[in-house]
Amino acid sequence: MAEPARRQATYDDLLAAPPHCIAQLVDGELHVQPRPAGPHGVAASGLGMDLGAPFQRGRGGPGGWIIIDEPELHFGRDVVVPDLAGWRADRPPELEAIFFTVPPAWVCEVLSPRSTVFDRGPKAEVYARAGVEFLWFVEPLANLIEAYQLRDGVWSRLGAWAGDVSARIPPFDAVELELGPLWVIKNPDIDRPIQDA
Repeated sequence: MAEPARRQATYDDLLAAPPHCIAQLVDGELHVQPRPAGPHGVAASGLGMDLGAPFQRGRGGPGGWIIIDEPELHFGRDVVVPDLAGWRADRPPELEAIFFTVPPAWVCEVLSPRSTVFDRGPKAEVYARAGVEFLWFVEPLANLIEAYQLRDGVWSRLGAWAGDVSARIPPFDAVELELGPLWVIKNPDIDRPIQDA
């Protein structure tokens, strides 16, 4: 006897999730995660500040971007919430909407042990299907940033930067970022800064 078809989660299921959690819908499945811990929050907030001044406000950089913390993105039936997302100013999101349907040019996922499999797997696939151009994974406990670019529908790794390095990471390579202040907990396994791009 065949098993009954799994019920597809809906936006109503997402809205019914506890308010202290982040709820997302991917491929008809509801994913609910608690709010992130301190190292995650420090890395996401710091990165948003570091990118916002030169790329959104044009202070010490080229401007031309709109960067938003934790936007709710709707791509068909999929609903995802990246830690950070950036749109080029010439292709902005619907800023008066409560959620966004225009794919950002860049998304950033700050990984925690609970979110890594989902963020690197199904969620990254949603971003590729939507046509997001750049994807960063930030691992605060490993003191690491990885950058990917979408090429022919597949994520292509641009490089990784770890430790207390300064880095120019696409699409924000017009300005050098100091990564050390993002890491509230220093990884003892990194005895020297590395970068492979």
